[in-house]
Amino acid sequence: MGQESEVALCYVGEAGGAEDELARRAGIPFRAIETGQVRGRSLRVALSSFLRMRRGAAQCRAILTEFRPDVVLLTGGYVAAPVAWTAWRMHVPTLIYLPDVTPGDSIRWTSRLATRVAVSFPEVARYFGSKAVVTGYPVRRELFTTERRAARAALGLQPAGLDRLPVLLVMGGSRGARSINRAVGAALPVLLPRCQIVHISGTLDWPEVEQVAAALRQAQGATRSVSVSNRPQTEGADAPAELAERYHAYPYLHEMPAALAAADLVVARAGAATLAEFPAVGLPAILAPYPYSGQHQDANAAYLADRGAAVILKDAELAARLAPTILGLLDAPERLAAMAKAARAISRPDAAANIVAELYRLAGKKG
Repeated sequence: MGQESEVALCYVGEAGGAEDELARRAGIPFRAIETGQVRGRSLRVALSSFLRMRRGAAQCRAILTEFRPDVVLLTGGYVAAPVAWTAWRMHVPTLIYLPDVTPGDSIRWTSRLATRVAVSFPEVARYFGSKAVVTGYPVRRELFTTERRAARAALGLQPAGLDRLPVLLVMGGSRGARSINRAVGAALPVLLPRCQIVHISGTLDWPEVEQVAAALRQAQGATRSVSVSNRPQTEGADAPAELAERYHAYPYLHEMPAALAAADLVVARAGAATLAEFPAVGLPAILAPYPYSGQHQDANAAYLADRGAAVILKDAELAARLAPTILGLLDAPERLAAMAKAARAISRPDAAANIVAELYRLAGKKG
């Protein structure tokens, strides 16, 4: 352990992954290893992935030998397999954290090597028997402390209030959700008269979304030019200049606590983070599970929908049903309030502390 602080950290992740930048922003040393996906791949690709995982295991052994951890925390994904195997071989206690409602293949396999498995919900504990401990889903503290008015100001949005436009948050994920991005882009003419939109497209779809935003700005500029000689054409709440200013598009947004706190409604996939981040701020959701995720997102979405916190749309329905669903919820403030209350009831503000306490127990420390 390091001498500069009580706890020394080392983040091990896949080479070229988004976690490299995130770890650096958090001031955590990052070490990259090789890994690969085997499930659902051709024999040639599976063999290549297996060889990368073998190299990753050797890299893990070098990292663990150098760093000498007292405990290892794993959060799933294919990078977890070589780390779990190496920690087990080196007799280092391991805590696996499962965020989803159902365990994937990687978690099922690595859980056999783990000392304990932390789960977000009591319903998930049955998959892991005596190894399971229910901790809740940890989220950033800012989600519980960020005030809505300050969040809207930080993002350049109109402030909260009865006479102000609601805020729709659209999340395409870190890499993108094309069907969501395109459905929202096509619906802007009917959505922008009714709400402000924060649209985080993901990097893959950003060029297409940026073109949509640029077209709105061009319309805004044209309207302002006309207003010099014909001002009455630009007056009114639905003038193109004002509508363009309601659309805030980003490829990626590090200020996610502000975006979540500012929103009245969110459209997103149903990744594991939706199970905690939306409840933390009491945010009603329209969820469109990714259809090729092995049904994990279906289960996540159903968990929130069954408790009244979300509405589910199939991916194939987005083009036809997304805009009417959004407008229907914006027209029903009582329903939105009930969904927000149901979301908050799921939240576990003590989740991060619970996981830290379990790590201390495994490491033989006193929390």
